[in-house]
Amino acid sequence: MLFQLYFYIRYLLAPLRWIRRKKKGLIAKHIQQSPVSVIIAARNEEYNLKYYLHKILQQDYPEYEVIVVDDGSDDQTTDILNQMQRDYPHLRHTFVPHNTRLVSTKKLALTLGAKAAQYDYLVLTDADCVPSSDHWLQEIMSAFTGNTEVVLAYGAYFKQPQAINSLIQYDTLFNSLQYLGMAINKKPYMGVGRNLAYTKQLFFSSGGFSHIAFNRAGDDDLFVNHVATGNNTNVIITPQSITFSPPKTSLKQWLHQKRRHLSVAPKYKVSTKFILALEPLSRFIFILEIVALSIAAYYYSLWYLYIVAAGCFALKYLLQIFTLNLSAHKLGLPCINCLLIPVYDLFLPLNNMILMLINSFKKTNIIKQQW
Repeated sequence: MLFQLYFYIRYLLAPLRWIRRKKKGLIAKHIQQSPVSVIIAARNEEYNLKYYLHKILQQDYPEYEVIVVDDGSDDQTTDILNQMQRDYPHLRHTFVPHNTRLVSTKKLALTLGAKAAQYDYLVLTDADCVPSSDHWLQEIMSAFTGNTEVVLAYGAYFKQPQAINSLIQYDTLFNSLQYLGMAINKKPYMGVGRNLAYTKQLFFSSGGFSHIAFNRAGDDDLFVNHVATGNNTNVIITPQSITFSPPKTSLKQWLHQKRRHLSVAPKYKVSTKFILALEPLSRFIFILEIVALSIAAYYYSLWYLYIVAAGCFALKYLLQIFTLNLSAHKLGLPCINCLLIPVYDLFLPLNNMILMLINSFKKTNIIKQQW
Protein backbone atom coordinates (compact mmCIF):
# COMPACT_ATOMS: atom_id res chain seq x y z
CA MET A 1 0.00 0.00 0.00
CA LEU A 2 2.81 2.39 0.89
CA PHE A 3 4.50 1.83 -2.46
CA GLN A 4 1.20 2.35 -4.30
CA LEU A 5 0.64 5.62 -2.45
CA TYR A 6 4.22 6.68 -3.15
CA PHE A 7 3.88 5.86 -6.87
CA TYR A 8 0.64 7.80 -7.25
CA ILE A 9 1.83 10.81 -5.27
CA ARG A 10 5.25 11.08 -6.86
CA TYR A 11 4.54 10.13 -10.47
CA LEU A 12 0.83 10.08 -11.35
CA LEU A 13 0.09 13.29 -9.46
CA ALA A 14 3.13 15.03 -10.96
CA PRO A 15 1.20 16.22 -14.08
CA LEU A 16 -1.39 17.87 -11.85
CA ARG A 17 1.36 19.64 -9.92
CA TRP A 18 2.89 20.67 -13.26
CA ILE A 19 -0.46 22.13 -14.41
CA ARG A 20 -0.81 24.08 -11.16
CA ARG A 21 2.73 25.46 -11.42
CA LYS A 22 2.16 26.47 -15.04
CA LYS A 23 -1.05 28.26 -14.07
CA LYS A 24 0.92 30.22 -11.46
CA GLY A 25 3.56 31.15 -14.05
CA LEU A 26 6.30 29.10 -12.36
CA ILE A 27 7.21 27.13 -15.50
CA ALA A 28 9.43 28.77 -18.09
CA LYS A 29 7.90 29.28 -21.52
CA HIS A 30 9.87 29.61 -24.75
CA ILE A 31 8.65 32.82 -26.36
CA GLN A 32 10.65 32.68 -29.61
CA GLN A 33 8.62 30.73 -32.18
CA SER A 34 11.28 28.85 -34.10
CA PRO A 35 10.37 27.32 -37.49
CA VAL A 36 9.22 23.71 -37.20
CA SER A 37 8.68 20.70 -39.45
CA VAL A 38 5.68 18.44 -38.80
CA ILE A 39 6.28 14.89 -40.09
CA ILE A 40 3.50 12.39 -40.82
CA ALA A 41 3.97 8.89 -42.21
CA ALA A 42 0.90 7.64 -44.06
CA ARG A 43 -0.10 4.38 -45.67
CA ASN A 44 -3.55 4.17 -47.27
CA GLU A 45 -4.79 7.10 -45.20
CA GLU A 46 -6.89 8.92 -47.78
CA TYR A 47 -9.87 9.29 -45.44
CA ASN A 48 -7.82 10.52 -42.49
CA LEU A 49 -5.76 12.91 -44.59
CA LYS A 50 -8.91 14.34 -46.16
CA TYR A 51 -10.67 15.00 -42.84
CA TYR A 52 -7.84 15.59 -40.34
CA LEU A 53 -4.83 17.04 -42.14
CA HIS A 54 -6.36 20.48 -42.64
CA LYS A 55 -6.40 21.01 -38.84
CA ILE A 56 -2.64 20.62 -38.82
CA LEU A 57 -2.23 22.82 -41.89
CA GLN A 58 -4.26 25.62 -40.28
CA GLN A 59 -2.19 26.06 -37.13
CA ASP A 60 -1.74 29.53 -35.69
CA TYR A 61 2.03 29.48 -36.03
CA PRO A 62 4.26 31.89 -37.97
CA GLU A 63 6.53 29.49 -39.90
CA TYR A 64 6.19 25.76 -40.29
CA GLU A 65 5.95 23.02 -42.89
CA VAL A 66 4.03 19.74 -42.95
CA ILE A 67 5.77 16.78 -44.59
CA VAL A 68 3.63 13.73 -45.38
CA VAL A 69 5.60 10.64 -46.35
CA ASP A 70 3.57 8.18 -48.43
CA ASP A 71 4.57 4.72 -47.26
CA GLY A 72 3.51 2.62 -50.24
CA SER A 73 -0.15 3.62 -50.41
CA ASP A 74 -2.36 2.09 -53.08
CA ASP A 75 -5.37 4.36 -52.50
CA GLN A 76 -5.93 8.04 -53.41
CA THR A 77 -3.37 9.40 -50.92
CA THR A 78 -1.17 11.02 -53.58
CA ASP A 79 -4.12 12.67 -55.35
CA ILE A 80 -5.44 14.10 -52.09
CA LEU A 81 -2.03 15.49 -51.16
CA ASN A 82 -1.56 17.05 -54.59
CA GLN A 83 -4.98 18.67 -54.33
CA MET A 84 -4.35 20.00 -50.80
CA GLN A 85 -0.99 21.40 -51.85
CA ARG A 86 -2.78 23.92 -54.05
CA ASP A 87 -4.43 25.43 -50.98
CA TYR A 88 -1.58 24.93 -48.53
CA PRO A 89 1.86 25.81 -49.96
CA HIS A 90 3.55 24.76 -46.71
CA LEU A 91 2.44 21.17 -47.34
CA ARG A 92 5.10 18.92 -48.86
CA HIS A 93 5.07 15.22 -49.55
CA THR A 94 7.48 12.49 -50.52
CA PHE A 95 7.34 8.71 -50.56
CA VAL A 96 9.05 5.50 -49.52
CA PRO A 97 10.36 3.76 -52.66
CA HIS A 98 8.28 0.77 -53.70
CA ASN A 99 9.75 -2.69 -53.23
CA THR A 100 11.55 -1.51 -50.10
CA ARG A 101 12.27 -4.57 -47.96
CA LEU A 102 12.48 -3.54 -44.34
CA VAL A 103 10.98 -4.83 -41.10
CA SER A 104 9.37 -1.43 -40.50
CA THR A 105 8.99 0.90 -43.45
CA LYS A 106 7.39 3.44 -41.13
CA LYS A 107 10.80 4.10 -39.55
CA LEU A 108 12.19 4.64 -43.04
CA ALA A 109 9.29 6.97 -43.83
CA LEU A 110 9.97 9.06 -40.72
CA THR A 111 13.68 9.10 -41.50
CA LEU A 112 12.99 10.33 -45.02
CA GLY A 113 10.74 13.00 -43.55
CA ALA A 114 13.47 14.10 -41.15
CA LYS A 115 15.99 14.28 -44.01
CA ALA A 116 13.57 16.35 -46.07
CA ALA A 117 12.80 18.72 -43.17
CA GLN A 118 13.99 22.28 -43.67
CA TYR A 119 13.87 23.19 -39.98
CA ASP A 120 15.69 22.14 -36.81
CA TYR A 121 12.62 21.12 -34.78
CA LEU A 122 10.61 18.01 -35.70
CA VAL A 123 7.06 17.40 -34.48
CA LEU A 124 5.69 13.94 -35.14
CA THR A 125 2.08 12.85 -35.33
CA ASP A 126 -0.03 10.32 -37.25
CA ALA A 127 -2.36 10.72 -40.21
CA ASP A 128 -5.39 9.86 -38.08
CA CYS A 129 -4.56 12.49 -35.44
CA VAL A 130 -6.22 15.87 -35.07
CA PRO A 131 -4.91 18.65 -32.79
CA SER A 132 -7.22 19.82 -30.05
CA SER A 133 -6.69 23.47 -31.04
CA ASP A 134 -5.06 25.71 -33.62
CA HIS A 135 -2.46 26.57 -30.93
CA TRP A 136 -1.16 23.01 -30.82
CA LEU A 137 2.19 23.85 -32.41
CA GLN A 138 2.59 26.92 -30.20
CA GLU A 139 2.08 24.78 -27.11
CA ILE A 140 4.47 22.05 -28.23
CA MET A 141 7.20 24.50 -29.18
CA SER A 142 6.81 26.46 -25.94
CA ALA A 143 8.32 23.47 -24.13
CA PHE A 144 11.64 23.77 -25.96
CA THR A 145 13.40 25.73 -23.22
CA GLY A 146 17.07 25.70 -22.25
CA ASN A 147 18.72 22.42 -23.23
CA THR A 148 15.47 20.66 -24.17
CA GLU A 149 15.81 18.28 -27.10
CA VAL A 150 12.74 16.07 -26.53
CA VAL A 151 9.17 17.17 -25.76
CA LEU A 152 6.54 14.67 -24.62
CA ALA A 153 2.84 15.46 -24.97
CA TYR A 154 -0.52 13.71 -24.54
CA GLY A 155 -2.01 11.62 -27.32
CA ALA A 156 -5.68 11.01 -26.50
CA TYR A 157 -8.47 9.01 -28.12
CA PHE A 158 -11.94 10.20 -29.05
CA LYS A 159 -14.74 9.24 -26.70
CA GLN A 160 -17.10 6.81 -28.45
CA PRO A 161 -20.18 4.82 -27.39
CA GLN A 162 -18.59 1.35 -27.64
CA ALA A 163 -18.13 -0.49 -24.34
CA ILE A 164 -14.41 -0.95 -25.00
CA ASN A 165 -13.94 2.83 -25.12
CA SER A 166 -14.12 3.19 -21.34
CA LEU A 167 -11.25 0.74 -20.93
CA ILE A 168 -9.23 2.53 -23.62
CA GLN A 169 -9.78 5.90 -21.93
CA TYR A 170 -8.58 4.50 -18.58
CA ASP A 171 -5.57 2.74 -20.07
CA THR A 172 -4.51 5.80 -22.07
CA LEU A 173 -4.95 8.16 -19.13
CA PHE A 174 -3.03 5.96 -16.69
CA ASN A 175 -0.16 5.32 -19.12
CA SER A 176 0.05 9.00 -20.10
CA LEU A 177 0.11 10.25 -16.51
CA GLN A 178 2.81 7.65 -15.82
CA TYR A 179 5.22 8.54 -18.64
CA LEU A 180 4.61 12.28 -18.27
CA GLY A 181 4.96 12.09 -14.48
CA MET A 182 8.18 10.12 -14.70
CA ALA A 183 9.57 12.61 -17.22
CA ILE A 184 8.73 15.47 -14.84
CA ASN A 185 10.70 13.55 -12.20
CA LYS A 186 13.72 13.33 -14.52
CA LYS A 187 13.07 9.70 -15.50
CA PRO A 188 11.69 9.86 -19.07
CA TYR A 189 11.23 6.46 -20.63
CA MET A 190 8.74 6.75 -23.51
CA GLY A 191 6.55 8.96 -25.64
CA VAL A 192 3.77 8.39 -28.17
CA GLY A 193 4.22 8.97 -31.89
CA ARG A 194 0.81 10.62 -32.02
CA ASN A 195 2.22 13.67 -30.22
CA LEU A 196 6.00 13.87 -29.91
CA ALA A 197 8.74 16.35 -30.74
CA TYR A 198 12.52 16.39 -30.81
CA THR A 199 15.34 18.23 -32.52
CA LYS A 200 16.64 17.20 -35.89
CA GLN A 201 20.19 17.32 -34.55
CA LEU A 202 19.35 14.82 -31.78
CA PHE A 203 17.69 12.45 -34.23
CA PHE A 204 20.68 12.18 -36.55
CA SER A 205 23.44 12.43 -33.93
CA SER A 206 21.85 9.49 -32.06
CA GLY A 207 21.71 7.37 -35.21
CA GLY A 208 17.98 7.80 -35.76
CA PHE A 209 16.22 4.44 -35.72
CA SER A 210 19.35 2.40 -36.51
CA HIS A 211 19.40 0.82 -33.03
CA ILE A 212 15.80 -0.40 -33.39
CA ALA A 213 15.79 -1.10 -37.13
CA PHE A 214 14.88 -4.76 -36.58
CA ASN A 215 11.82 -3.99 -34.44
CA ARG A 216 8.52 -3.58 -36.27
CA ALA A 217 7.29 -1.07 -33.68
CA GLY A 218 9.12 1.33 -31.35
CA ASP A 219 9.59 4.38 -33.55
CA ASP A 220 8.24 6.44 -30.65
CA ASP A 221 8.71 4.78 -27.25
CA LEU A 222 11.95 2.88 -27.98
CA PHE A 223 13.50 5.94 -29.62
CA VAL A 224 12.60 8.12 -26.64
CA ASN A 225 13.83 5.42 -24.25
CA HIS A 226 17.16 5.52 -26.08
CA VAL A 227 17.75 9.28 -26.35
CA ALA A 228 15.75 10.93 -23.54
CA THR A 229 17.46 11.96 -20.31
CA GLY A 230 16.42 13.88 -17.24
CA ASN A 231 18.23 16.94 -18.59
CA ASN A 232 17.18 17.02 -22.25
CA THR A 233 13.47 16.17 -21.90
CA ASN A 234 10.49 18.40 -21.17
CA VAL A 235 6.72 17.93 -21.16
CA ILE A 236 3.71 19.97 -22.19
CA ILE A 237 0.42 19.14 -20.47
CA THR A 238 -2.30 21.56 -21.54
CA PRO A 239 -5.71 21.06 -23.18
CA GLN A 240 -4.44 22.93 -26.25
CA SER A 241 -1.42 20.62 -26.71
CA ILE A 242 -3.37 17.34 -27.00
CA THR A 243 -3.98 15.34 -30.16
CA PHE A 244 -6.99 13.05 -30.62
CA SER A 245 -7.20 9.81 -32.61
CA PRO A 246 -10.02 7.38 -33.40
CA PRO A 247 -9.81 4.46 -30.93
CA LYS A 248 -10.27 0.77 -31.63
CA THR A 249 -13.93 -0.22 -31.58
CA SER A 250 -13.69 -3.88 -30.58
CA LEU A 251 -11.86 -5.86 -27.93
CA LYS A 252 -10.10 -7.93 -30.60
CA GLN A 253 -8.71 -4.84 -32.33
CA TRP A 254 -7.59 -3.32 -29.05
CA LEU A 255 -5.86 -6.53 -27.92
CA HIS A 256 -3.96 -6.67 -31.20
CA GLN A 257 -2.87 -3.06 -30.73
CA LYS A 258 -1.78 -3.78 -27.15
CA ARG A 259 0.23 -6.79 -28.28
CA ARG A 260 2.09 -4.67 -30.79
CA HIS A 261 2.83 -1.97 -28.21
CA LEU A 262 3.93 -4.46 -25.56
CA SER A 263 6.21 -6.24 -28.01
CA VAL A 264 8.86 -3.53 -27.54
CA ALA A 265 8.73 -3.45 -23.72
CA PRO A 266 11.57 -6.00 -23.35
CA LYS A 267 13.81 -3.56 -25.27
CA TYR A 268 13.48 -0.82 -22.63
CA LYS A 269 16.44 0.04 -20.43
CA VAL A 270 16.84 -2.24 -17.41
CA SER A 271 16.19 0.65 -15.01
CA THR A 272 12.94 1.48 -16.83
CA LYS A 273 11.73 -2.13 -16.78
CA PHE A 274 12.48 -2.37 -13.06
CA ILE A 275 10.40 0.68 -12.15
CA LEU A 276 7.54 -0.27 -14.45
CA ALA A 277 7.43 -3.83 -13.10
CA LEU A 278 7.33 -2.71 -9.46
CA GLU A 279 4.03 -0.84 -9.79
CA PRO A 280 1.80 -3.70 -11.06
CA LEU A 281 3.65 -6.15 -8.75
CA SER A 282 2.92 -4.02 -5.70
CA ARG A 283 -0.66 -3.67 -6.92
CA PHE A 284 -1.16 -7.44 -6.90
CA ILE A 285 0.53 -7.86 -3.54
CA PHE A 286 -1.68 -5.12 -2.13
CA ILE A 287 -4.84 -6.88 -3.37
CA LEU A 288 -3.62 -10.21 -1.96
CA GLU A 289 -2.98 -8.54 1.39
CA ILE A 290 -6.51 -7.10 1.44
CA VAL A 291 -7.93 -10.57 0.75
CA ALA A 292 -5.64 -12.17 3.37
CA LEU A 293 -6.67 -9.63 6.01
CA SER A 294 -10.33 -10.24 5.28
CA ILE A 295 -9.88 -14.02 5.53
CA ALA A 296 -7.95 -13.66 8.80
CA ALA A 297 -10.64 -11.37 10.18
CA TYR A 298 -13.30 -13.97 9.42
CA TYR A 299 -11.26 -17.01 10.56
CA TYR A 300 -10.08 -15.49 13.84
CA SER A 301 -13.16 -13.31 14.40
CA LEU A 302 -10.99 -10.20 14.60
CA TRP A 303 -13.39 -7.50 13.48
CA TYR A 304 -10.78 -4.73 13.55
CA LEU A 305 -8.93 -6.43 10.67
CA TYR A 306 -11.99 -5.73 8.50
CA ILE A 307 -11.55 -2.05 9.34
CA VAL A 308 -7.84 -2.16 8.49
CA ALA A 309 -8.52 -3.90 5.15
CA ALA A 310 -11.39 -1.59 4.24
CA GLY A 311 -9.45 1.50 5.29
CA CYS A 312 -6.40 0.60 3.20
CA PHE A 313 -8.53 -0.20 0.15
CA ALA A 314 -10.59 2.99 0.54
CA LEU A 315 -7.48 5.17 0.91
CA LYS A 316 -5.93 3.92 -2.31
CA TYR A 317 -9.27 3.90 -4.14
CA LEU A 318 -10.00 7.53 -3.22
CA LEU A 319 -6.49 8.56 -4.27
CA GLN A 320 -7.05 6.86 -7.63
CA ILE A 321 -10.37 8.63 -8.20
CA PHE A 322 -8.86 11.98 -7.27
CA THR A 323 -5.73 11.54 -9.41
CA LEU A 324 -7.34 10.13 -12.55
CA ASN A 325 -10.53 12.14 -12.74
CA LEU A 326 -9.08 15.48 -11.66
CA SER A 327 -6.32 15.05 -14.25
CA ALA A 328 -8.91 14.19 -16.91
CA HIS A 329 -11.00 17.22 -15.91
CA LYS A 330 -8.03 19.59 -16.09
CA LEU A 331 -7.20 18.36 -19.59
CA GLY A 332 -10.77 18.34 -20.86
CA LEU A 333 -10.82 14.55 -21.23
CA PRO A 334 -13.62 12.08 -20.35
CA CYS A 335 -13.72 11.17 -16.67
CA ILE A 336 -13.43 7.51 -15.66
CA ASN A 337 -16.39 5.66 -14.17
CA CYS A 338 -15.45 5.38 -10.49
CA LEU A 339 -17.05 1.94 -10.16
CA LEU A 340 -14.88 0.54 -12.96
CA ILE A 341 -11.53 1.80 -11.66
CA PRO A 342 -10.91 -1.20 -9.32
CA VAL A 343 -11.88 -3.58 -12.15
CA TYR A 344 -9.49 -1.97 -14.64
CA ASP A 345 -6.85 -1.71 -11.93
CA LEU A 346 -6.79 -5.51 -11.68
CA PHE A 347 -7.61 -6.44 -15.28
CA LEU A 348 -4.97 -4.41 -17.16
CA PRO A 349 -1.82 -5.80 -15.48
CA LEU A 350 -3.16 -9.34 -15.91
CA ASN A 351 -4.00 -8.63 -19.53
CA ASN A 352 -0.58 -7.10 -20.21
CA MET A 353 1.21 -10.02 -18.59
CA ILE A 354 -0.73 -12.55 -20.68
CA LEU A 355 -0.12 -10.61 -23.90
CA MET A 356 3.61 -10.34 -23.17
CA LEU A 357 3.76 -14.10 -22.57
CA ILE A 358 1.97 -14.69 -25.88
CA ASN A 359 4.44 -12.35 -27.58
CA SER A 360 7.40 -14.22 -26.14
CA PHE A 361 6.08 -17.57 -27.47
CA LYS A 362 5.08 -16.28 -30.90
CA LYS A 363 7.78 -13.76 -31.74
CA THR A 364 7.83 -14.50 -35.43
CA ASN A 365 4.09 -14.45 -36.06
CA ILE A 366 2.24 -12.13 -33.69
CA ILE A 367 3.37 -8.68 -34.77
CA LYS A 368 2.23 -7.48 -38.14
CA GLN A 369 3.55 -4.43 -39.91
CA GLN A 370 3.24 -1.24 -37.85
CA TRP A 371 0.32 -0.36 -40.08
